[in-house]
Amino acid sequence: MSKAQRHERLLIIDFGSQVTQLIARRLRELNVYCEIHPYQAVTDAFLEAFDPKAVIFSGGPDSVVRDGSPRPPASVFNRGVPILGICYGQQVMMQELGGRVEGGKISGGGGTAEFGRAYVTPEGSLELLEGWFADGDEQVWMSHGDHVAALAPGFEVFGTSPNAPYAITADTGRRFYAVQFHPEVHHTPKGAKLYENFVRMAGFSGDWTMGAYREEAIAKIRAQVGDKKVICGLSGGVDSSVAAVLIHEAIGDQLTCVFVDHGLLRQGEAEEVVGMFRDNYNIPLIHADESELFLGALEGQSDPETKRKTIGKLFIDVFQKYANQIDGAEYLAQGTLYPDVIESVSFSGGPSVTIKSHHNVGGLPEKMGLKLVEPLRELFKDEVRALGRELGLPQSFIGRHPFPGPGLAIRCPGEITRAKLDILRLADAVYIDQIRKHGLYDEIWQAFVAILPVRTVGVMGDGRTYDYACALRAVTSVDGMTADYYPFSHEFLGETATRIINEVPGINRVTYDITSKPPGTIEWE
Repeated sequence: MSKAQRHERLLIIDFGSQVTQLIARRLRELNVYCEIHPYQAVTDAFLEAFDPKAVIFSGGPDSVVRDGSPRPPASVFNRGVPILGICYGQQVMMQELGGRVEGGKISGGGGTAEFGRAYVTPEGSLELLEGWFADGDEQVWMSHGDHVAALAPGFEVFGTSPNAPYAITADTGRRFYAVQFHPEVHHTPKGAKLYENFVRMAGFSGDWTMGAYREEAIAKIRAQVGDKKVICGLSGGVDSSVAAVLIHEAIGDQLTCVFVDHGLLRQGEAEEVVGMFRDNYNIPLIHADESELFLGALEGQSDPETKRKTIGKLFIDVFQKYANQIDGAEYLAQGTLYPDVIESVSFSGGPSVTIKSHHNVGGLPEKMGLKLVEPLRELFKDEVRALGRELGLPQSFIGRHPFPGPGLAIRCPGEITRAKLDILRLADAVYIDQIRKHGLYDEIWQAFVAILPVRTVGVMGDGRTYDYACALRAVTSVDGMTADYYPFSHEFLGETATRIINEVPGINRVTYDITSKPPGTIEWE
């Protein structure tokens, strides 16, 4: 196990839902340590070793009426701990414990599917639902093709909706709870309260804090590294910066940071990062200006995945080059986060659909001879920010918007050129300056400009222009897994477009991207 046993642990068994991570986020917000594990990895031996204080079954896309569909180990029901089943998780509980699930039309049955908002009416009272139904029926988010047709012995109904007569069920004697809806999504407004009640009833004390994590992580780093040297790939983003400061606190000058300037950074970024780490923290730092190497390799490339893989491979080559210059370097530190780890693992055990490559997850070639130190791989982004505050990093750095490892390469759809990157840097600087001037920076998860592979006709003064169009992007999010576009006023957008067109040679048209995630991604590539 990756965590010290003294932490109370909650296990989330993943049956393939797209929103399983949101369950973990809700629990971490309650200072409860939890881990997500795919159902087929949760064996009897795993359960014994993990020793969860409570278990949650996630939703999933399969049908429990299909032969061979996902199941939890039978022993999980005999551990005497509370279990909460969500959507598919409810159905699998009923099927395994003696109830019956009927397939909907999607599964070839005759049942009624239910997708979208629904309203649940209470039936009796249940401690799990304290704080619910004070003002009548509660809005929830349904997403199911099958439905429960008969309850397992010991279960009772505590909530119904028009298309889900078993919307909320429970066997209070065994502390088994099951809901047909998704309390983790924001379309279930009081969903967080349900999770809060569940962990309280399970007896969690809320011992998962960043203050405690800091001390444990430092001890773990020291135990792993010993007296060996560590090279840290520093991007200047929040993740790698917090990882570097944490590791430096653990092992001091055994750490050397390598800041790779790949020529794809924002305006003034290299100077800002180097100044902070050399001047404020006195951390040994190599500033590796490898922009010619990266830009040369990217010349003529337009495919997004090729760009990411090219940059990722060169990062590894550059790290190897500088690691070889540091006598005794045996470890490479990275700011890998828990969402990266989860996105890079296929719940089905086979190849998962590649939405995009994470250049900092796994695949480190053995030829480097370096072992990985990843002190943040159990944390979500907002937990990293909280840890950064614990470590004393300035708020201006902790609060920075996420910046992708491939940098401006994925904000430049189509072929990358130095001229386009210069235009993009300046446009981005104007845009961020506008956001700061209007006091909106901290309300926004991420904001940036993308330069489009399109030239448009414009008029400036008495002359005709034929320059690039750009797109402004700004989103709100909790963890980057889902996102909504930020609702700027038309006045702000008009003022910003005027500034960019007036101040950035090479752009004569500005658009605003109002796509949410899903269906889009936050970045353009």
